[in-house]
Amino acid sequence: MINKRLLIKNLLSKNDENSFYDKKQQLSLNSREGKAKFIKHVCALSNSNPDNNSYIVIGVEDEKNKIIGVDFFDDSKIQNLVNAYLNNPPKIEYENVPFPRLPRYKVVGLVTIYPNNEMSSLKKTAWKYPKGAVFYRRGSNSIPVEGFFEVKNTNQPIVEAIEKNARNNIELTLNGVFDFFKKHKKEYNPQYKVFKEQFVLCWAGKETLINKEVYFSRVDIELVNEQVRLFFSDLDDVQISFNEHSFIITEYILLGIDTSEKRYPLEKTIIHFKDNGIHDIASEFLFEPPQFDKKILHHIYNTNNSIVSKIEKEISLTLTEQVDVLKLPTTYLICYLNGFLEASKQLKKAKNYIRDLEDKTTYVKYKEALRVLRKVKYS
Repeated sequence: MINKRLLIKNLLSKNDENSFYDKKQQLSLNSREGKAKFIKHVCALSNSNPDNNSYIVIGVEDEKNKIIGVDFFDDSKIQNLVNAYLNNPPKIEYENVPFPRLPRYKVVGLVTIYPNNEMSSLKKTAWKYPKGAVFYRRGSNSIPVEGFFEVKNTNQPIVEAIEKNARNNIELTLNGVFDFFKKHKKEYNPQYKVFKEQFVLCWAGKETLINKEVYFSRVDIELVNEQVRLFFSDLDDVQISFNEHSFIITEYILLGIDTSEKRYPLEKTIIHFKDNGIHDIASEFLFEPPQFDKKILHHIYNTNNSIVSKIEKEISLTLTEQVDVLKLPTTYLICYLNGFLEASKQLKKAKNYIRDLEDKTTYVKYKEALRVLRKVKYS
């Protein structure tokens, strides 16, 4: 097994980006430009590395090569994004890799692009990149190319050497378990389980009993062998179960207007461990959007839009509006799920205001709302 934290360190030791790896300070998949640039880099790295894995490391300051981290990113639909934009899309994987010196909620993102024997190209226009465009890597740049091109220099030997040097060992695994237990308070009940005598999985979460059902909040789950964070949540309720072969996470979201909130199943993730040292992660999207009275939603939607308009014009909010702005992520999400499709754009207009609020709970809800919207879009 490859220790992904060690792999990232080995990649960064190359310092400069090249034809088999790229590094980014962050991804902006919520914008047309950010989404298109990500697709361009995936396309270029795939076309330039038909015989070996290629990588994008996210959460690194480019000039100083300093690890600064990014928020945990739920990757379950990112393959759908690549499939939607590319002909002959490569298989990709996004993993969240914790680093000891980063805050608990920060990770380094690692995108692995697996070998693809066919040429990838844009199947539709993405931002300023036209349909049919083909990209490849020239040094650290992803550039367009017309017609056929031949990859003359293969990166296979150097990538294989980097991956070999990142192999896991007993010391790294034990240190990973100890580190996990140290950074979680006793109230979150950190624990571990070994699957198939090879995989060590650690998890922690605050247990709550609701209607005789056990839920966990502030859940953190890591596959220690690979130093990969599989799940992280500040607010959502999660149910956990496991058997001899699998670890199962069922995620719920709390939605409602005013005090009439209810938990709705969002997604089930099954981590299945095999005897041959391989594990699979499968996700099942469970969400059925709740429907609310349209007259009430029209009133909420118009009120929210009025608040956003005042925020854009830098007009002070009333006390009532200051209370309502704390509900914007949830109420705009409900509006979108009930047919008010401009609600997501309106919510994004308030991002900076919400981010700068003293109470950071609303900003966490904002990011959770965008995550649900992304899942709904690509499911």
